[in-house]
Amino acid sequence: MSNTAITDPGPPRLALTPGEPAGIGPDLAVRLAANPLAGAAVVCFAAPALLAARARVLGIALDIVELATPAETRVTAPGTLQVIAVPMPIAAIPGRLDPRNAAYVLACLDAAVDACASGALDAMVTGPVQKSVINDAGIPFSGHTEYLAQRLGAPLPVMLLTAGTLRVALVTTHVALRAVPDLITRDRIGAVVEILHAALRNRFAIARPRIAVCGLNPHAGESGHLGREDEDIIRPTVAALRARGWEIDGPIPADTAFAADQRRHYDAILAMYHDQGLAALKAVGFGESINVTLGLPIIRTSVDHGTALALAGTGAAADGSLRAALELARTLVLSRAHHARI
Repeated sequence: MSNTAITDPGPPRLALTPGEPAGIGPDLAVRLAANPLAGAAVVCFAAPALLAARARVLGIALDIVELATPAETRVTAPGTLQVIAVPMPIAAIPGRLDPRNAAYVLACLDAAVDACASGALDAMVTGPVQKSVINDAGIPFSGHTEYLAQRLGAPLPVMLLTAGTLRVALVTTHVALRAVPDLITRDRIGAVVEILHAALRNRFAIARPRIAVCGLNPHAGESGHLGREDEDIIRPTVAALRARGWEIDGPIPADTAFAADQRRHYDAILAMYHDQGLAALKAVGFGESINVTLGLPIIRTSVDHGTALALAGTGAAADGSLRAALELARTLVLSRAHHARI
């Protein structure tokens, strides 16, 4: 046994980006400060004036502490919100989108990503963004997953959503449905499963992951009568992975893969496209589910909902998904630290 002392890194330090300033993200950040997550130190990357204004609208007493660097992040008392200030061009009005603030939203993400990539912070948790207003500002943007992957130089980000024990990963994410079949290849499925399998082992501490792979076509292609992708691409890929000793089944018809009796046999289900997997997951756990991006060099979790513009500034927005995303980020940081020691 080594005599080298193991230094306690302390509570996980988490970056929080509230997302669209006209949406509910700032509301949720302010409410989090009033009832902070135990066992973690959270710093918000945002405009302090935005958070102060939203706190006043919601009637929440808030002490904003601006930090000079992310490394200063500490556990705080209730009612205190640590902030890394990011300038915002235009004051945000709850519920009213303004393309002039689109670059600000991305600047918050960039600063948080850089802090995590440098090791100053341990993980990032993202609030909801409004893709349309970012694109309206002339900035191509298809989603957090793709944006963060590009910034971090990650070739294949994998979207995983969790709701309790149900975990759903995607082979393709934010692409038009007509583009999906061309992206379903043996190499892509194999690479996604590699990332998913490693994450289930190393981040979720599942020693022998069991994975179900959905078919692309109805009835998993009906033996080729409803499309050849299931027989020619998915089935041989799954067979090759099973030959490595992995517990993986498929293609399984997607209309039965998520049934309670079926999914209890697996630690994760791999869907071929966005709505195939997420419609089922959100039916089970919307408002409490969590988005995790695999395949990145940093830990990133996110809420499962949108900006809910109509609820911004009303106090009616539920914070369950954000709190769950923070809790999972904390757990994943601690799991990573555990695996680094053994």
